[in-house]
Amino acid sequence: MEPNNNLRHQEAVVRHILELAENIYRALNPALPLEWLSADLTVAQLRVLLVLFTDGPSRMSSIASYLGIALSTATGIVDNLVKKGLVSRGAAPDDRRLVICELSPQGRELVSNLWQLSRFQIERLLVGLTPVQLDKAAEVAELLLANVRRQEAAEGQAHNGGGD
Repeated sequence: MEPNNNLRHQEAVVRHILELAENIYRALNPALPLEWLSADLTVAQLRVLLVLFTDGPSRMSSIASYLGIALSTATGIVDNLVKKGLVSRGAAPDDRRLVICELSPQGRELVSNLWQLSRFQIERLLVGLTPVQLDKAAEVAELLLANVRRQEAAEGQAHNGGGD
């Protein structure tokens, strides 16, 4: 296959996979936990909660950088999350000038519940598959994880000046 044809084929397959993923999502008909519907969170607040859940306690500047937003914007979002009791803020033990943000127990529980819902949905996808199909699904999951790790490594090298 020529390079252009190969690229077009890859793009078509990616579009097909995304369409399948959307159809799977619709077929699962996921329900949001009541806490999420009553939490009154903005998308920006949810993004901050997810960053703190996956990365752990973080400096305000790291949150802003990770989300690609201004420090003042991140500060305002975190202020609102602190008022809601979902995030706590404190000074770094080694440098009291640095502000460290982390999920409060209530915030950790809220995000954990959503994480569990996602795990449950994935489990629903896998129940009923044959052992051979499960092996294929595991192989695809391993390929996707390896690809993400390669991308993270490449991004890390780009941020560090090319990987010396």
